[in-house]
Amino acid sequence: MLDALSLDQLRSFVVTVEEGSFSAAARKLGRAQSAVSEQIANLEGQLGVTLFNRSGRYPKLTRAGEVLLLDAQGVIASVGYLKTRARGMAEGIEPELAVTFDVLFPLDVITEAARGFRERFPDTPLRIYVEALGSAYQPVLDGRASLGVVGSLPVMPPTLTGERIASVAMVMVAASSHPLAKVSGTVPRTEANRHVQLVLTDRSSLSTGREFGVFSPLTWRLADLFAKHAFLLDGLGWGGMPWHAVSTDIADGRLVIVDLEDVGPLGLSLPMSAVYPTGAPPGPAGRWLVERLQQCAAERAEAKI
Repeated sequence: MLDALSLDQLRSFVVTVEEGSFSAAARKLGRAQSAVSEQIANLEGQLGVTLFNRSGRYPKLTRAGEVLLLDAQGVIASVGYLKTRARGMAEGIEPELAVTFDVLFPLDVITEAARGFRERFPDTPLRIYVEALGSAYQPVLDGRASLGVVGSLPVMPPTLTGERIASVAMVMVAASSHPLAKVSGTVPRTEANRHVQLVLTDRSSLSTGREFGVFSPLTWRLADLFAKHAFLLDGLGWGGMPWHAVSTDIADGRLVIVDLEDVGPLGLSLPMSAVYPTGAPPGPAGRWLVERLQQCAAERAEAKI
């Protein structure tokens, strides 16, 4: 009966294929050759197919053996994965890590940290949300994410604890064809107010009644940073963007820094923090990711000095 299949049988089958003979498989497994041969014979009897052609000096896979080899390897790998995940859970490692990132946070820092995370925690799935403003907090508040890397709100939700990660440089920009790009020197607020400012909108209610970096009474609001970027390039308005997202456009002349009154050409600095429920701090995987993000952000800042 198939219910009598054992992991030892499947392992004997796979190792025999890998080593090329029953005797070599027996040496690899630390068993007698007769025991390995018996395991495989029993496996063939339970499956109802012949796995090896034994007519030659060395066993050769039959067509059925070739097909079932992949299944056997998959079962062994799945059991290994099960054991590794269970061991990690017993050590307190999260079975899955869900993280939300502010859309303004540098993507290269995220990918560099994620690369290290994959190496350090290969059996912990990583789920990532990307949101803007208060919406970046929402998955942490409603339990969909255990950790968030977010921009600062005027008032931190009282149930969350924050740890500083880095600062993101924000600059005011407009397309080279935009009227504000033609202004020499500092752009007065009165002049900027005559033109549409492109602003990220908050899909949550956490910033209701508050504005962040909004200077013009004429606004178009977009929920997507990439859409905002495209609108800026097309001259549909001016607005703030993270330096890392537009530095190439500025260098190539597609976008121009707007030296806005009371802001300046260097723009603004937006603090970014890791936040998590005060009563449920990150486990080993989450803690590692926070520290790696801090390290990657610091290395990135040093490389630009």
